[in-house]
Amino acid sequence: MSSQTEGRTLTYGEAVFEATQAEMRRDPKVFVMGQGVDDARGMFGTTLGLQKEFGAERNFDVPLAEDAMTGIGIGAALMGMRPIQVHQRMDFVLLCMNQIVNMAAKMSYMFSGAHHVPMVIRAIIGRSWGQGAQHSQAFHSYFMHIPGLRVVAPTTPHDAKGCLITAIRDNNPVIMIEHRMLHNVKGVVPTESYEIPYGKARVLSPGKDITIVGISHMALECVRAKHLLEAANIDAEVIDPVSLAPLDAETIAKSVERTGRLLVVDTGWLSCGASSEILSEVFERIGARRPFVAKRLGYLPTPCPTTKILENLYYPSPQSIAEAAYLLTRGADAPVWKAGKVDSNEVAEFRGPF
Repeated sequence: MSSQTEGRTLTYGEAVFEATQAEMRRDPKVFVMGQGVDDARGMFGTTLGLQKEFGAERNFDVPLAEDAMTGIGIGAALMGMRPIQVHQRMDFVLLCMNQIVNMAAKMSYMFSGAHHVPMVIRAIIGRSWGQGAQHSQAFHSYFMHIPGLRVVAPTTPHDAKGCLITAIRDNNPVIMIEHRMLHNVKGVVPTESYEIPYGKARVLSPGKDITIVGISHMALECVRAKHLLEAANIDAEVIDPVSLAPLDAETIAKSVERTGRLLVVDTGWLSCGASSEILSEVFERIGARRPFVAKRLGYLPTPCPTTKILENLYYPSPQSIAEAAYLLTRGADAPVWKAGKVDSNEVAEFRGPF
């Protein structure tokens, strides 16, 4: 872990770039491949100009052949390299499922630890400018289900840098989830190299009345909801899991044991999702001795819409999160309360990765 005394500010995208660049300088076996990683914008700035410093053999564009490129990455990892494969949209990681689930995740187990697949798959998720049903999906829960895979979803620039460094140095395959609306979010990032451990959640803001867990970009929306809840005299504790597999359910459970209330907000569908896993694990830890009320928020059970009006209904917002937390805290018979508005600080200038 790092100390955050330095006070230097970077965007999330800059933090990912800094981690990548530092690890490529440290270890010549690290290389980056993906569609658009060498273009003029460098995948939201996260790979900007790496080919100029390290050459085209260590940061290179790939064809529309996700399954084959994943196989190349796995083969390179088995031969001692440390590939970082970048997917500008997680939707198309589905084309690589056999390679990831049956090859990368199983290799060490099948060969009794004699072989390893030290590979990082950066998967970018999330909405913006009406990407619609095939370009807005988040499948992190799919990979949480698979033994042999690590899954991280850092929210802050600080954790993005540390998680990526940890993932690159790991001998296991790691899926790193990045919400595209996080890449321009700013935060404190130390200059030195540091690692963020797996299985350690971060309390973003302490509170005593309700525990709100937000995954990826939803963690920011939950912090914004906390500020709205202050108008109703509700003090929310906001937790960012950071690591989804392994999951730090213990930190969340201890918070719920204090507050007696749990709201989990996911950037994905609820059925068989990360929110279900979090709620179940908390119940198994404290349910027998501490009754609590709980609710989940996430995508509505339809494909992701394209129009802005439907998007506003489809995705959780600071207002919908705050109002759900209010009902959990005050009870269904409480007077009607409508959350105000908050400066969401979303990336209005986002126009896509190219």
